[in-house]
Amino acid sequence: MRRRLRGPARRARLIIYRETLFDYREHCWTFLGSFVGIALIGLLNRYLLGPADTLLLVGSFGASSVLIYGHINSPLAQPRNLLGGHVLSACVGVTVQRLVGGELWLAAALAVSLSIVTMQITKTLHPPGGATALIAVIGSPALKALGYWYVLMPVLTGVLLLLAVALVVNNAGRTRRYPTNRHWYRVWQRRYRGLGG
Repeated sequence: MRRRLRGPARRARLIIYRETLFDYREHCWTFLGSFVGIALIGLLNRYLLGPADTLLLVGSFGASSVLIYGHINSPLAQPRNLLGGHVLSACVGVTVQRLVGGELWLAAALAVSLSIVTMQITKTLHPPGGATALIAVIGSPALKALGYWYVLMPVLTGVLLLLAVALVVNNAGRTRRYPTNRHWYRVWQRRYRGLGG
């Protein structure tokens, strides 16, 4: 009985040991990427809109930073998901805000639910996208006044900055590689390959 338990016990100790190792280089790259990404958006916000307005600093960018700098191999952290998830969810959020914005509870529930389904259908699931849709509905009057500009200015601009930093920082070290698919941007090849072309 003891011999049977020794093998699994050794494997468990090895797994626990590996999971609790502190890789300072990995954590430094994560810190650097998230700091630079959010700082760039904050600086752009400050110099474009002034110190009092925070329209470019969307709360869901913090959650995206966790994924694209801290868990870079996750399918949810890949560029297609980052870009598509935020942009599509922002479109959904603004549309819902315009259609049923008077009923906050209904607009909030619809925005989040429809954005999740939209991301699932388009294979761009990115959890912070749900928050991006929700922010379009519950945001400040100044943010709501942006309408569909919300999709371009705070969301797309911010996501492109976060992605640019992720592409540089996550590939600077020897142990990190981002994105997992180097040709993620070649959408046309995927489409035609699926059609037999």
